[in-house]
Parts: sequence; C-alpha cells; structure tokens
Amino acid sequence: MTGRETTTKAGMGEVLLDVRDLKVHFPIKRGVLFDRTIGYVYAVDGVSLTVNRGQTYGLVGESGCGKSTLGRGILRLVDLTSGSVLFDGQDIATLATQELRRARRRMQMVFQDPLSSLDPRQSVRSILEEGMKAHGLATSATQVGARLRELLTAVGLPTSALRKYPHEFSGGQRQRIGVARALTVNPDLIVADEPVSALDVSVQAQVVNLLSDLQEQMGLTYIVIAHDLAVVRHISDRVGVMYLGSLVEESDSELLYENPLHPYSRALLSAVPVPDPVVEDTRERILLKGDLPSPANPPSGCRFHTRCPWRQPTRCDTERPELLEFSPGHRVACHYVADIASGQLQPHEVSTAVV
Repeated sequence: MTGRETTTKAGMGEVLLDVRDLKVHFPIKRGVLFDRTIGYVYAVDGVSLTVNRGQTYGLVGESGCGKSTLGRGILRLVDLTSGSVLFDGQDIATLATQELRRARRRMQMVFQDPLSSLDPRQSVRSILEEGMKAHGLATSATQVGARLRELLTAVGLPTSALRKYPHEFSGGQRQRIGVARALTVNPDLIVADEPVSALDVSVQAQVVNLLSDLQEQMGLTYIVIAHDLAVVRHISDRVGVMYLGSLVEESDSELLYENPLHPYSRALLSAVPVPDPVVEDTRERILLKGDLPSPANPPSGCRFHTRCPWRQPTRCDTERPELLEFSPGHRVACHYVADIASGQLQPHEVSTAVV
C-alpha cells in the first residue's frame, strides 16, 4: 500500500487523535536533596496535531528535538505540564489512574530498542500474555494460545518462539515480538518510537513492510517517530517536522518531500542522498551552522533563528511564529515563508555568534 493511496483513505476518516497545545516540561533540580527547582527543560512546548483513523503520522527531526517525549506524552507515559490529548473524543490528559488504565488498552507503544524493552527473564509467551491478563482479555488458556499463535503468524514468527527468550532472537525478530506485544490488546493507535533505527538496513525494510501490512489488515493508526527521512516517506501519510520542542512544518508526506517550505525542513531534506548522481551533484545543499540550542534555555522568538539562513533581525529574534496554514493541509511556522517560497528572500551567511 503506497503512501498516496493511504492518504486518500485516511483523509476521508474521522479524527482519532487530537493533540492541542501539549507541553511537557521537566524540572531541573538542585540542592542536597534535589528539592529546589532552578529551571525547566522544555522538551515539548506547545504542539498541536491531529491524526485520522487509519492514518500514519510521521514525526521527524534531530535527536533531542522532543519527538520521543511527544510520543510518550500522548500516551501519558510522562507527566503532562499542560494541554489536552483527545483520543476518540476523550481527554487522556484529565483521566484518573483507573480510567487511564482502561484507555491505554486502545493505545500501545513499540519501543526503539527491543532488547531493553523486553524482559530477558520472561519467555515470549509470558511477555505476550502479560498485557492480555492486565486488561482482562485472557479468558481461557485455549483462547489465549490461539490468539498468541495468530499474532506470531501475523508478525512472521513461528509458534515455537513462544517457548524462547528475547536473547535467542535477532534484532529484527525481537522488534517483531515488540509489535506482537502491542497488538495483543487490540489497540486502535500504536506509537512506534524509532522502530527500525537499531536494525540492519535489510531488516528495516522487512519491519516497515510488516507495519504497513498490519495496518491494512487491522485498520491500525500509527504515529511513527524516526530520524530516517526515507523510512518516514515510505510509511507515512502526513509528516510533522519538529525542532526544539515545537512543530515547524506539517503536510502530506509527498507534498512535504517535494516542496518543503520551512528552512529547517529544507535543510533536513537536502541532507538525504538521491540515487541519481546527476540530481545529487546539482541539487541545493543547506548546511546548518552552530549547535542545536539547549531545550533548557531555548532562544527567544523563532526557535530556529540562531541557525536560519533566512533570518531577519528583530522579528525572527523576538516574535515566535505560529504554525499556520500556508496552503490546504500544509502548515508552516515561519514569518517569511511566502517570501522564501517565492524567492524574494535569499539565504545569507549565518553567524554562529547569534544567540
């Protein structure tokens, strides 16, 4: 199933997830007993997005930009500072412990490193049964056994794997076990945090194709967090680009890759190699200067202005741009996106001394 076909299908569906102005700030503690807060790490700082049922939403950006924290925040695996997470109309951010436990059956996560997220002392059977028992889905041994065999077949593993332990499998097989674990409770939404980054390239393709096949068969909705732009393009219907805790651009996958508008998106995509040597030698390269600012002390105004080749003094330095619709379905957080897109504003040398 191609991204373009999925977009058409998902775009017609209802909204399953609606995140509004979500913030996750981690306190920085000091003192002998670490009881004094001296500041905050602004890991996620005002993110709003929607995901339709049956859609795959890709999140990309540099390491440390807040992608994983956003994914965990959506599932409330970390404490939320403010904002709302409407899942099928229910605000996850306000649920008490028992209500949240029931809601979590419909929202699962596939973690980045399967070796560390799978308990080495548990067999695969025990790992897969755990979620079913926790949510009261393990009604009888016969039904559980049939369900586990069905899941292993779905993720491409033999039923003999039930007797084995995580260390007996390859990285790709362990990730398949992680996917099967997420599926045991029949979720509607799966957040996949860097699901293929720890795998060999050939195995990456197998896992990505597995996720696509399972989505088509089971009607799943995905949020895929990745820094590999090629993987995101292959699997995603919509893509959000994050920088320093905020979304700077959001669009349908093909449109974003064909026509990135935000300066940061342009820089990211210019670093992706193209298999055509003629195109590779002639296309525009945007090399960002300077380091990623600290999320504990983000720049004022536009978060990207310290590294932006199109930065304009005063406004970029002091006024934070909103994520606004530039064209239907294409949102960009940049004061001068129209001038950059039309070529009226040209890039210039970036001073690394800008703060």
